[in-house]
Amino acid sequence: MAKTGEAYSTARARLDSAGGASAASDPEARVLHVTNGDSVTGTLREARLPGRVLTWSEVLHDGPVPEGGPADLRRARARHLAARGWADPVATERDFAERERLLADHADGRYVLWFEADVFDQLLLLQILDALRRLEVDPARATLVSVGEYRGIAHFAGLGQLTAEQLAPLAAEGMPLTAEAMELAAAAWSAFRAPDPSGLAAVTRARSPELRYLGEAFGRLLQEYPSRTDGLSLTQRRILLAATTAQPAGRVFREISQQERRPFLGDSVFFAILDEVARCEVPLVEREDRTVRLTEAGREVLAGRADHVQLSGIDRWIGGVHLAGRTPAWRYDERLEALVPG
Repeated sequence: MAKTGEAYSTARARLDSAGGASAASDPEARVLHVTNGDSVTGTLREARLPGRVLTWSEVLHDGPVPEGGPADLRRARARHLAARGWADPVATERDFAERERLLADHADGRYVLWFEADVFDQLLLLQILDALRRLEVDPARATLVSVGEYRGIAHFAGLGQLTAEQLAPLAAEGMPLTAEAMELAAAAWSAFRAPDPSGLAAVTRARSPELRYLGEAFGRLLQEYPSRTDGLSLTQRRILLAATTAQPAGRVFREISQQERRPFLGDSVFFAILDEVARCEVPLVEREDRTVRLTEAGREVLAGRADHVQLSGIDRWIGGVHLAGRTPAWRYDERLEALVPG
């Protein structure tokens, strides 16, 4: 994830010079570095690696990512971001189209993809690999720098922590992609966007030298489905547990963020989820003067004596799956660590 707690209020396409070379004078300038946010983009520019840098940032694990062509997806995502109040739909859809154009403009060159191990980055990576597949880019012309840990940093949160001097040597450690990795990426992207989530389990079991964090990321994604025991997603349950003692919303955000193995939520998505459990039909928390506290209904749900979805219903998209009503088709079973019919 670009930065723990960063607000992903808009998704922008921006092409920046990294090494300062001209495509006309230096073939190496046909390298396009693609990364997850403005922080890493700035550090890559400072590192002056050959080529140019494209920022590709959007929180795909929030809201619909339905099946369809690129234009359909741009439209669906722009509408969702606008509904959240984070972006103008027309400008966002235009920005999405522009970043795809910039990616395609380098189809005769090489790509270096800088992405981390968390769900946010792994889904962005799948989206980009799908675009490269449609452009018929030879997998060997794409190198993946996929980082989940960094030597000397005990609690590594992402590439944005690194200095230019730390980031630049990682380029030499990147792995060229293979046809097998591209096939796995295509299958995972298709499973994520499908209206039926039954294909997600196979992705959680996938093992790939290049896409080595993909299975872990999809395993975390499954935990956002409503639980069989209380109707809560893992994030919702952690919010309720943190609110057992009344405390400021910012402290709740920090507390649940520290419980994640990898960065999972930016602050904008956190506050959207917090609002959902506070404003649903039977509120589970109440917010007053920036303080969050558990309601009696919230205590009943946490104790397993009530079910959040049965009390208030659900209207949530996870990839291509729309969970709706009081009897959603799918739930998460913590004992099986798998989705089961609702």
